[in-house]
Amino acid sequence: MSGDEKVRVMVVDDHPVWRDGVRADLEASGRVEVVAEAADGGDAIERAREAMPELVLMDLNLPTVPGVEAIRRIVEESPHVKVLVLSASAEEADVLEAVKVGASGYLLKSATAAELVDAVVRVRAGEPTFSPSLAALVLGEFRRMSGTTEPGLTARETEVLRLVAKGYTYKEIADQLFLSTKTVQNHVQNILTKLQLSRRYELMRYAIRRGLDRS
Repeated sequence: MSGDEKVRVMVVDDHPVWRDGVRADLEASGRVEVVAEAADGGDAIERAREAMPELVLMDLNLPTVPGVEAIRRIVEESPHVKVLVLSASAEEADVLEAVKVGASGYLLKSATAAELVDAVVRVRAGEPTFSPSLAALVLGEFRRMSGTTEPGLTARETEVLRLVAKGYTYKEIADQLFLSTKTVQNHVQNILTKLQLSRRYELMRYAIRRGLDRS
């Protein structure tokens, strides 16, 4: 992100006063543009499709659709979108569940405005960011998960890559993983970008060399 580009953010929280405060803090920094807001998980999924934010700032305790499920849906449908959790909960189960479904960061609501803006910018740049009190917990989980995922890829992206290596079409992969074909295409494009490849056959060759066609 260049110095004059603002991060496009959607704020998701069921308390309007809190959303207003977060919006004010983010926009006062001059580094963030709030392009959408949502008050519940279901609306967050819809608004993420419409507003196309770069980052979703997400509470976990939401009506209609829980925050964790909303994160999972948003990341699966739009793998390029980063999710930063902003929650009052420091419970281990909440933190790890959010990470497992695709959150790139987790910040407690006690964070200062400066810490919030810094976390938004860092997560948008691809740097996982967590409140200091949670960092060791999350690092341990990342290490545990690294044995079942490809370096730099999420668990879902690794699943898609394995099926690509086995020669499945996008539609066949979508059917197996209960996703839309478009979502699979988005995952493949994201994998190509992360691995610095340009064509699907290069991706297959990479996966075969890694032995993913046999896993």
